[in-house]
Amino acid sequence: MALYCFTLFAYAQQRYLVHVDYVKPNKYEDYMKVAKEFTKACNEHQPNASWITISTSDDRFLYVSPMKNFAELDTNVFGDMAEKMGDDFGKMFKQFDACYDKHADYVLVLNEDLSYMPEGLSQTQEGENYRKYYVLYHTPSNHESIKEAIKGVKKLYQDKSSKEYYRIYHSGFGTDEDYYLVAVSSKDPVDAATKSKVNDELLGEDAGAVFSNLMKSTERFEEFSGWMRTDLFYSPKQ
Repeated sequence: MALYCFTLFAYAQQRYLVHVDYVKPNKYEDYMKVAKEFTKACNEHQPNASWITISTSDDRFLYVSPMKNFAELDTNVFGDMAEKMGDDFGKMFKQFDACYDKHADYVLVLNEDLSYMPEGLSQTQEGENYRKYYVLYHTPSNHESIKEAIKGVKKLYQDKSSKEYYRIYHSGFGTDEDYYLVAVSSKDPVDAATKSKVNDELLGEDAGAVFSNLMKSTERFEEFSGWMRTDLFYSPKQ
């Protein structure tokens, strides 16, 4: 564990705690109702936390909070809120529990060195709330080779002055597999497809060898989409 943490910190810029709810398709509307009630309650009672919220194409809701250190995992940020709300707090989470059979927490690490956002690194972009996600799974033995391959992709984008920007995250504490997560922002699915087409034309034939090299170190590949749910964002009032 000590060696793992040292390796993680060696390239980490920012860690995020992710809470994910695997919502049942037939409970989506019920979940949205209680999620909005929960956000309203947070705005009233001001827990000492902040998060952005993403809903995905496979009915997951992800609450992503920045972390300063792992000691925060021992802190119950909703303790004061629960005390103020009394029984209503427990009732609210019983409503949440009825909407899914499982949920989980894990850590993701934003890697600035591998990300490509030449105009400034940010999780949120004005007017671009649609997301395309690409998951590149790898084994511990080929971690370095896939990292170098991702650097090769970034160099290609830089050399071509690509306008398709992306952020790179790596799996951290609590995940059961090793992977890199690529997040690409757009206005909507049409804008995402347009950007991708323009970028493919820009990269041209040079992209073939670069992406082929990336796939050599990728054990499994997944793709999904999502939306930033700004109505479920929370940040304490200053």
